Amino acid sequence: MHIDLDIDLKGLNCPLPILRTKKALADMSSGQTLQVWATDPGTPTDFAQFCRQTGHQLLLSEQVDGAFHFVLQRK
Repeated sequence: MHIDLDIDLKGLNCPLPILRTKKALADMSSGQTLQVWATDPGTPTDFAQFCRQTGHQLLLSEQVDGAFHFVLQRK
């Protein structure tokens, strides 16, 4: 999978992971992909809801070595 931008949000708590993700996506073009790493336990639910509300696609949501890994595609 091609990743256009990778951001590390580990250590940040709600709402910062969503806010920083929203800002990163705003600077990207339609179809580009954003990889996000986070540790806030609420991020899986937050990212799923964020994508439903905004129309961005959540291509991957998994937990790897105590961190949450997401790949989103900008609408």
